[in-house]
Amino acid sequence: MEQNEIPLTGHKQLRPGWMAAGAVFLVVVIALVAALYGEPAMSPQVGEPVPEFQLISFDGTPMILATQRGKVVVLNFFASWCSPCRQEATDLEQVWRDYGPDEVQFYGVGYKDAAANVKRFLVEFDVTYPATAETSNATARAYGVTGAPETFVIDQAGLLVRHYLGPIGRAELAHELGQLLDR
Repeated sequence: MEQNEIPLTGHKQLRPGWMAAGAVFLVVVIALVAALYGEPAMSPQVGEPVPEFQLISFDGTPMILATQRGKVVVLNFFASWCSPCRQEATDLEQVWRDYGPDEVQFYGVGYKDAAANVKRFLVEFDVTYPATAETSNATARAYGVTGAPETFVIDQAGLLVRHYLGPIGRAELAHELGQLLDR
């Protein structure tokens, strides 16, 4: 055995240069994964402006927050694999239908989920408001989302009114929207 080799029982000998190259490769892979799935930003606080976003729904509808000024916006981050998301899906859809897009704009964003799974979820729960899957999760990170479901209620001026962690029920969301629309 050469002086530079490290013995491995039952395996070929590895040279320190190959071990260093492997370590560098591992660091690069970890850095790339961290960049793609990096830490979320802090969630906006009540009364603060929320981050702008521009997405395209599965049906081609633009999902652009800036174009919704003057309307209340409900932004829901969900996932097909999330049991609480399945619990709230029917309630969200019903509130959307109760208010309609003239008063309140709903947007759904699939969180850490494959587009095909998100589409099946939307069909299963007959979701009719604009929704998409954002594989980069850039919008979720900008909003500080750490899990699903999370729902943000944004007022007519683009300020955060309410941030729900976990599922939201029909009555609670309708009450919140009713207060905003009565202002």
